[in-house]
Amino acid sequence: MRCPKCSGTMRTYDRNGVHIEQCENCRGIFLDYGELETLSRVEGQWAQQQYAAPPPPHGGPAWGAPHHGRHGHHQRSWVGMLFSS
Repeated sequence: MRCPKCSGTMRTYDRNGVHIEQCENCRGIFLDYGELETLSRVEGQWAQQQYAAPPPPHGGPAWGAPHHGRHGHHQRSWVGMLFSS
């Protein structure tokens, strides 16, 4: 199969049941019909698991105690991990 943009060779990847075609030359990504919707649904499920509210602490940390929040920590989305190589 040839890339519609640059005529490079396309390579097919299977990620969690979604077939993704990527050009080996320009790195363009092409999806078949319905696969964008599938990726969106899976991304939503992944995000729910990642960003679910943590259980309430037992009394909470004391004033001045270090906390282990997510400040400054950037989680990559499932779609970002899907397309990383």
